[in-house]
Amino acid sequence: MMVSIGTLSYGFGGGLYLLLSVLLFTAWRGRVQGGLMLTVSVLSTLWCFALAYYASSGTPGLLMLMILEALRAAAWLVFLLRLLGFGSGKNSDGRADVRWLAHAVWIALTCFGLWFAAALTVHGTQLITANSVLSVAMGFVALAVLGLVLIEQLYRNTRRELRWAIKLLCLGSGGLFAYDLFLYADAMLVKQIDITLWRARGAIHGLVVPMLVVAAARNPQWSLEVFVSRRVVFHSAALLGAGIYLIAMSFAGYYIRIYGGEWGAVAQTVFLFGALVMLVLLLASGQIRSRLRLALNKHFFRDKYEYREEWLKFTYTLSDSADDRELRENVVGGIANAMESPGGILWMRRAKSHFVPTAAAQLDLPEGCVLPIDASMIRFLSTSGWVIFLDEVNTGKQHYKNLVLPDWLGTLWRPWLVVPLIYGESLIGFIILARSAAARRLNWEDTDLLKTMGRQAATHLAMMRASEALAEARQFEAFNRLSSFVVHDLKNVAAQLSLVTANAKRHLDNPEFVADAMSTVENATARMNRMLAHLRKGKIEETATKVINIGPVMEKVVEARSADQPRPELKVVNPGLTVNADPERLATVVEHIVQNAQEATENDGEVVVSLRFDEDSVVIEIADSGCGMDADFIASRLFKPFDTTKGNAGMGIGVYESREFVESCGGELEVNSNKGLGTTFALRFPPGTEQPGGLLVMGGEH
Repeated sequence: MMVSIGTLSYGFGGGLYLLLSVLLFTAWRGRVQGGLMLTVSVLSTLWCFALAYYASSGTPGLLMLMILEALRAAAWLVFLLRLLGFGSGKNSDGRADVRWLAHAVWIALTCFGLWFAAALTVHGTQLITANSVLSVAMGFVALAVLGLVLIEQLYRNTRRELRWAIKLLCLGSGGLFAYDLFLYADAMLVKQIDITLWRARGAIHGLVVPMLVVAAARNPQWSLEVFVSRRVVFHSAALLGAGIYLIAMSFAGYYIRIYGGEWGAVAQTVFLFGALVMLVLLLASGQIRSRLRLALNKHFFRDKYEYREEWLKFTYTLSDSADDRELRENVVGGIANAMESPGGILWMRRAKSHFVPTAAAQLDLPEGCVLPIDASMIRFLSTSGWVIFLDEVNTGKQHYKNLVLPDWLGTLWRPWLVVPLIYGESLIGFIILARSAAARRLNWEDTDLLKTMGRQAATHLAMMRASEALAEARQFEAFNRLSSFVVHDLKNVAAQLSLVTANAKRHLDNPEFVADAMSTVENATARMNRMLAHLRKGKIEETATKVINIGPVMEKVVEARSADQPRPELKVVNPGLTVNADPERLATVVEHIVQNAQEATENDGEVVVSLRFDEDSVVIEIADSGCGMDADFIASRLFKPFDTTKGNAGMGIGVYESREFVESCGGELEVNSNKGLGTTFALRFPPGTEQPGGLLVMGGEH
């Protein structure tokens, strides 16, 4: 019977250490601390099973048992030294230098090894005599004292806010070393080991294992990703609490029976029944169970979620959105997946009066489910920022006292949660999730995760809205610019038609004038049709460039501007020059510059258009003897669009458009001007290069 007790005790301890070893091995990620803790667990497993086998069969011998015990104790000391920082280049938290202690422990372990070898040499395998027990006990007392010193140093040299992580480790290992100290100190006094203390030792080691598991879970820096089921811990804690409660009640009942006189037995029975009923009521209490679960989650575990992974996964989901519609759907789907919900619906604020459903994941968009901005649920979400648990609203929870849910909520499919989307301090939308099929219960961590995801989603939605508004503004800006260019060209066309109209009465009987007028009207019509086409397409499209002889083009420009004073003069220094450009746009650009030159020059002045070849460039030069411009005006205002000195008569985009056209052809526009001395515009183009199969265009015609 005595043997079986020892076997059960050490078998119990060995079984728990074996489970711990498997757990640590599967969770180990290669760091030294985790490896040392695994070594401690493995050696403790072997030691417990060896003692259990010894208790039942008398084998292995005591020599092997003492060696295993010495190795187990030494592994504990090395593990504690590593936690103190020895061998890693730093101590546990940088507060104290423990190198002296480490060296002392290594020296002590060396001395113990030498002493243990000497004891074996002297006593051989006869370790049960009084002298041998005294010798062995002295050595293990020394190891126990060293272990307690290391634990004290580890706890003392750890910052107060970090002691939570190592508290259970210190309590568990400290309890083991304290028990060993008591066991071997008693053996030194009586020169024999107390058999009762020895048999209880295995079960006591087993009771420490849960503390080691929680300590490993609290210290991921040991590179141990240990997961302990909250359900197991919760039920274990409830069972442990119930056991302690029953033991206490049993002692109280025993006291009542002893001192209760004739009523002692009856009083004991009534008391124990009442205690059992009270225990059942406590275990059935939802409030007690919730508080116990919350305490376990907060104080015995890390976070429920791996927030880094959840954040990255949700961020990737939101980023993988091509447009606003897809982003809204991804927002709903990402939050629903995090809560294991089958789907949800997103409401967003439209204008300034209503929230309307705009997207859904795995569900159909409801019809008519619109919520005014002054609705009770909107006010609640805006002011509190809380996630609404619809089940709690229906049960009349205190903090939902004044909340009135919309009537259409009951028409949705299994509504469960209402998640606010808050950007800054404003509610821009909310999501209603469908009930999870897993029947999961939510707690404060779920609420925190939903709030965080809601704010992140709101930021993405707000940024998408801002991007759309910016793109729309840019479209209007581009359309306005296009309209300005079209109006500018229309002004030139109107000027040509006005000139024809003004001379029609005097020259209507002149066939040459009629032919020229018809050509002008035809040209103006073509230009206006082309401008209307640009407006319909929303952008100015570049026409195909051709190799053109610029001489005839400039002749037409000069002829077209000859009706105004001073009449422009054409000088061709180098004939036959060609460039790659659209002839009509080139003519428009030069004509505009010539017109500006005429407007800036007195009637008795001169405007000269010259063509020449200079430094590998074809140059069209427009020079006038007008009022000129200063350097500041040229630098700051000449090429600035929509800035004009002509008042309502000008658009301020002619010179800007001219420079853009010249640069699009690979050239550059140069301006040289002096106040009161005139201005020279030089349009430099690369020489024309005819493309295969291309045509040389003369004067803008094929």
